[in-house]
Amino acid sequence: MAQRRDSQKAQFFETVSVIIGYVKQETLGAMRPLGRYLAFGVSGAVLVTFGFALILLGILRLLQSETGSTFHAHLSWVPYLVTMVIGVGMTIVSFSLARKRSNR
Repeated sequence: MAQRRDSQKAQFFETVSVIIGYVKQETLGAMRPLGRYLAFGVSGAVLVTFGFALILLGILRLLQSETGSTFHAHLSWVPYLVTMVIGVGMTIVSFSLARKRSNR
């Protein structure tokens, strides 16, 4: 009886080990090439986002400093509004281009 139980345990552990090996081979083996693609995609997205933020900051500072006294006192909020509108526009254009390319 004990020998049969040991045999069943060994068979169970062997089955589990075969299943784990198969899952690793079929999932991890197929995902490894995607890792590099994903890493470049995420790093590219971070860098593009950082670039957009710097462009928007530059536009804001340009409007605040180079327009003289146009946007002072009660109109001091206008550069922020203009920068926000430009940022929303850039976002819409980026998403529409990305969506257009993914539909190809």
